[in-house]
Amino acid sequence: MPVKKAEHPFYEKLSLVLVGLIALGYLVILAKEILDPLIFGFLFAILLLPIATFFEKKLRFPRTLSSLFAIITLLAFIAGIVYLVGSQIGSLTSDWPLLKTQVGQSLKNLSEWVQDALHINAHKQMAYLEDTSKKIMDSGGAVVGETFGAVSSLMLFYVFILIFTFLILLYRALLIRFIEWVFSEENAAVVHDIVENIQSILRQYILGLLLEMFVVACLACTFFFFIGIKYAVLLGIIVALFNVIPYLGIFTALLLSSVITFATGSIRDAALVAGSVLLIHVVDSNFLLPTIVGSKVKLNALVTFLGIVLGEMIWGLSGMFLSIPMLAILKIIFDRVESLKPWGYLLGSGHEDKKAIIKKMKPATEDKT
Repeated sequence: MPVKKAEHPFYEKLSLVLVGLIALGYLVILAKEILDPLIFGFLFAILLLPIATFFEKKLRFPRTLSSLFAIITLLAFIAGIVYLVGSQIGSLTSDWPLLKTQVGQSLKNLSEWVQDALHINAHKQMAYLEDTSKKIMDSGGAVVGETFGAVSSLMLFYVFILIFTFLILLYRALLIRFIEWVFSEENAAVVHDIVENIQSILRQYILGLLLEMFVVACLACTFFFFIGIKYAVLLGIIVALFNVIPYLGIFTALLLSSVITFATGSIRDAALVAGSVLLIHVVDSNFLLPTIVGSKVKLNALVTFLGIVLGEMIWGLSGMFLSIPMLAILKIIFDRVESLKPWGYLLGSGHEDKKAIIKKMKPATEDKT
């Protein structure tokens, strides 16, 4: 008589899963300093893999040199963007006297409005501003120290990303063989399929994101030139860069572009810029994002938004950037592991073929008959 396996109750399984997730989340927070640049390096390595392969196979470079030249290509691309933004900021600083006059006039108008609407006279307003500025100046040394520390940490973070990217490109064959070797031989085909799909889909996602940024920048610059904004190129680049952060980036781009326009123009110009940013966001969300960035992995908006919020809670700004690629990797894995397919469906857009879902839900005994 066969011995029946003891089944654990659902609440016991759920408790174990929750404890495991909490422990994993705590470890991820503790290991942020090493995992954060490592994951960014992994994404950049996937993006640069075709370039490194080109240098290695077409130009007959050794793997060390091909990986190094791929990194140099990435740095040249970033340097071009930094130069473009820096030249625009340089022209912005050259107009500093005009900006100072405009801001002074705006503050004067704001002071008059506060005096009329809230009945707070100019003397009280100036006393409050002087008190606030004194506190800021008193803590100026600490602010400068913290800023220097933050910039130093950021530069070190970028250096670690480049080092990890280079090492992952250099030892990519070893890493792939290790991943395939860890699992049993009967799962080798599934593991290989997961690795290939992760590389392909994440590369499509990153390239699609870059193309989307370029299109958004072109649209924003065109709108701003048409309105007659002085720093149209700078504002267009700002809108495109912050557009990378889903849902939340648009508000930051809207605020920055409106404030810069108000400081260099008028309230009417700022309102037109804000309307243009919102219009571009509508076009991007409904047309560009599904067409350009829409890859084989389709994540629904609920899971995406939750992932962004959790990413920000765990790792801050970098967590927001990494949330979607990490969810995409999880969905690829879930879709190819039989016991995890319901979770893959939960992460998806829900447009999966109904017949395929019904077939998955059929008992295994039906397939044998």
